[in-house]
Amino acid sequence: MDDTLAAAPCLSSDGKAVVFVVSVRNQSVQCSISRDALQQHFWLPAGATEARVLTAFADGQQRITATVERRMLKRAGVPIVLSAADFAGR
Repeated sequence: MDDTLAAAPCLSSDGKAVVFVVSVRNQSVQCSISRDALQQHFWLPAGATEARVLTAFADGQQRITATVERRMLKRAGVPIVLSAADFAGR
């Protein structure tokens, strides 16, 4: 699929997730990935700065957006919240 980030990702107000919007096939969906998922599956160190969190997200962006695409196929138009469980066994 041809996917793009519709806006720059940012850290949530509580610092527990990265919030981003993905556009796929003329459909945009609000998404987030937990900091825990980034720590467990994308090599983010505990206590990392906001800049480091966003770097870990950018480094894993292809894998993260592929997971978003699979979820969009199941339930289009619904906000997607990714957790560590979404990447287990992959």
